[in-house]
Amino acid sequence: MVLDYSSGFHYLLALLPEVVLACWGMLVLILGVARKGAESRAQEIGWLSVAGLALAAVANGWLYSGVAEAGAGGMVAVDRFRLFANWVLLLAAGLSIIVSLGYVTRQKLQAGEYHALILFATVGTMFMASARDLMVIFLGLELMSIAVYALVGFNRRDRRSAEAGLKYFLLGAFATGFLLFGIALVYGAAGSVNIQSIAEAIRAGTVANALMAPGVALLATGFAFKVAAVPFHMWTPDVYEGAPTPVTAFMATAVKAAAFAAFLRVFVVGLGDLHGQWWAILWWLAAITMVAGNVVALVQANVKRMLAYSSIAHGGYLLVAVVAANDAAIAALLFYLLVYTVMTIGAFAVVVTVGNQTERNNRIDDFAGLGWRRPILGILMTIFLLALAGFPGTAGFIAKYQLLLGAAEAELWVLAVVLVLTTVVSYWYYLRVAWFMWMKEGGAELQASGSGGGSLATHIVLVAGAGLILLAGVFPDAVLDLALGSVEGLRQLAGVSAPAP
Repeated sequence: MVLDYSSGFHYLLALLPEVVLACWGMLVLILGVARKGAESRAQEIGWLSVAGLALAAVANGWLYSGVAEAGAGGMVAVDRFRLFANWVLLLAAGLSIIVSLGYVTRQKLQAGEYHALILFATVGTMFMASARDLMVIFLGLELMSIAVYALVGFNRRDRRSAEAGLKYFLLGAFATGFLLFGIALVYGAAGSVNIQSIAEAIRAGTVANALMAPGVALLATGFAFKVAAVPFHMWTPDVYEGAPTPVTAFMATAVKAAAFAAFLRVFVVGLGDLHGQWWAILWWLAAITMVAGNVVALVQANVKRMLAYSSIAHGGYLLVAVVAANDAAIAALLFYLLVYTVMTIGAFAVVVTVGNQTERNNRIDDFAGLGWRRPILGILMTIFLLALAGFPGTAGFIAKYQLLLGAAEAELWVLAVVLVLTTVVSYWYYLRVAWFMWMKEGGAELQASGSGGGSLATHIVLVAGAGLILLAGVFPDAVLDLALGSVEGLRQLAGVSAPAP
């Protein structure tokens, strides 16, 4: 089927996964408050939310297998780049909900509201990945952000959660202003907010450079906040530490993946012909983010805070792909996002389990002796830590190696060296947690984790995630080919080529 966007029905088909998930989110919200005893049905509501994500994944698969576009002029993309990003976003949401099943029950949170907010936030992230229009990106960003603001401060009985929600709201609203002002300037310079039209105006030389240059700078600032690039990262450690741990896992994966998908489409497709003007800014952002994220993570005593700075560092790695802007680097970015989603949610799932579905036992000292008391949990956490560090034999190593290939193809030699050296630095703080688990004697034995269904589901996620990390570390070709095919579709449909080295 070919979509030409000649009618609203074609736009509805193009947005089928988002429409399905939005309707499902409203259903979950209604069921959460429709009858008494909703707290006792928290597990059922959670699994119902997972079913909605699965249904949206089926719709995404239908678009992937049998739907094409007549051109690139529509506001919504149905290219394989968008659909690959959707897989990552749906996976992140699904894993986050499964990990939170026991947490929501134990903390006595409103299950209907909590899971509906995750679904609505996921819809926002999918809009960001699918948009070919700057205003659609903004609408998706706002839908995602408002839901995540509420999720961060969702545990009203926890002062740290409320504080984190307030910090994220204030700084997020401030950064959104930068993005919106940048959109206004780019519109004034190019006469359109459609990404393809902006690219054509730049190619034709009809843009007003006096407006375009500050507009691009403000767009970069807005996106840099969402991907937690230094120096726009100051909100990240406090918000990640204070938010409920499953929400932190969702933010570190789905929100970051959506921001990078939109970042890449705007800068590589829409502003690709201005690569020579903006690449130096992003070069420095990538380098500083990699260095600062890894160095500050070295001295963290709280595992959630350490993983927050780790997330900042990984954002720096991914910025290398945006700077390189070639097919190899963009394919590596897609592969990296998929792998990063699995290993990051896996690590946070272990943190939830060690904390007995609470916010306790988050210090590195609390992991002392965990490997001997609970060997399976210790082994799984070690696998995730090694993957995050990029240890050979894991998918994390393949992801970083592919990023290096993209940087080398673009002749970004200094940035490639910074990536390698900061990766070596990261081994210290990742292996420090493993050392505490296996080499240091712990105190009193931790209690068994969670309540029935939630704990079992979390362990299933842990085992499956570790298996995928090891499998993709040995046999990555299928996923890499899928990622490369997604990039080729993005290039061909948009009519742009990779910048010369």
